[in-house]
Amino acid sequence: MHDNVLAWLSGDLSPSARIWTALAPALFAIAYFLGGLVLFCIRCAIKGIPRDAETLTRGKSVLVGFFLRHYFFWIIQPLWRVLLRSGLPANALSMLSGLLGVSSGVAVAAGRFTVGGWLFLLAGVLDVMDGRVARTRKEANPAGAALDSVLDRYVDSAMLMGLAWYYRDTWVLLPALGALLGSSLVPYVRAKGEGLGVSVRDGAMQRLERVLFLGVGTALSPILEALFWPEQKHPMHWLAVVGLVFVAIMSNVTAVSRFRTLVRALTPKKPVQPRSGVALFGFNAAAGAIATAVDFVAVLGMVEWAGLSPVLATVMGCVLGGVVNYSINRVITFRSHGAVAPQLARYTVVSATSALLNAGGVALLTLHPQLAYTLGWWLVRGVVYFAWNLPLQRDYVFNDASSDALLEQRPHAA
Repeated sequence: MHDNVLAWLSGDLSPSARIWTALAPALFAIAYFLGGLVLFCIRCAIKGIPRDAETLTRGKSVLVGFFLRHYFFWIIQPLWRVLLRSGLPANALSMLSGLLGVSSGVAVAAGRFTVGGWLFLLAGVLDVMDGRVARTRKEANPAGAALDSVLDRYVDSAMLMGLAWYYRDTWVLLPALGALLGSSLVPYVRAKGEGLGVSVRDGAMQRLERVLFLGVGTALSPILEALFWPEQKHPMHWLAVVGLVFVAIMSNVTAVSRFRTLVRALTPKKPVQPRSGVALFGFNAAAGAIATAVDFVAVLGMVEWAGLSPVLATVMGCVLGGVVNYSINRVITFRSHGAVAPQLARYTVVSATSALLNAGGVALLTLHPQLAYTLGWWLVRGVVYFAWNLPLQRDYVFNDASSDALLEQRPHAA
């Protein structure tokens, strides 16, 4: 018995022991939650869904809807009653959740994914309970809310830092860092919105989803490793990798979605645009494609048929392509009626800075030889286009209202 305990603590387990140490808690949890789901469905059929008031205020997501959220808070009622009757302060539950969450990061960094996953899940359950205990006892206050929120960030960061440390010599380090970034930005954008008077709670990957996908994937991953790769000293834990990549992608999608919602809510209302945002993007992209084709054909003709040098032909082709792109965007995309000369000057500024940003971005990415330069080229082009070219062409180059305002600000001759 003593040797078995030491082996469990050190992680020196046989493949079968690794399976059962991961599977035993999972079997208990599956039996409890699946049995509870059956009872919950019967209860809903007879009396209707028991709606949790706090769940309704917090909203739902695409991944975890209201039905599952109501079910979760119904199934953990026994634990809720024990904690409520224990007399433990809500802040103590928050601290315990934080300690367990930080411990989960230490465990996964050492390769103990089963221990780390279940600790992370338990920390998430306690995080749900602390605020409810405080509100039920009429003890809720701003200090407790601040403590809970900050500890949540520590828990999420500790888990993801532990995964990043474990995967530090593999490609999985990148999604681990991406998940850390997205998990920090999702609550930050919401808090910033609340500070500015805007409620931003949408998005598929909120904290409940992050805890669920990271915790379950990490806790159960040793089962697959013991079954298929039992001899590996440093297993990949592919189930955890899948959960981590999913959280990395969806948390950043959620953060960007909330950011767009916040900016749109705070942006002063403008007159009705002649085209929708999707239409502007489509026409603008088409203008760029047509201009590129004209540029290529012109260069080919000047080199092959006119006998010009490739360098001179390229310069002239770029100028011709720019004129075509400007003309299509002015007449068709943005339907602008502003003065041509100032617009061309602004268009030249945007195009020149765009070229510098693209060149600089590609130069930086080539410092990482493990990234294919073609992928880096497309990545940089996409980022510069959406973050620089399209917004500036819409709001700076072809914005007639902005141009009129600039003209009005110029001093008039006496």
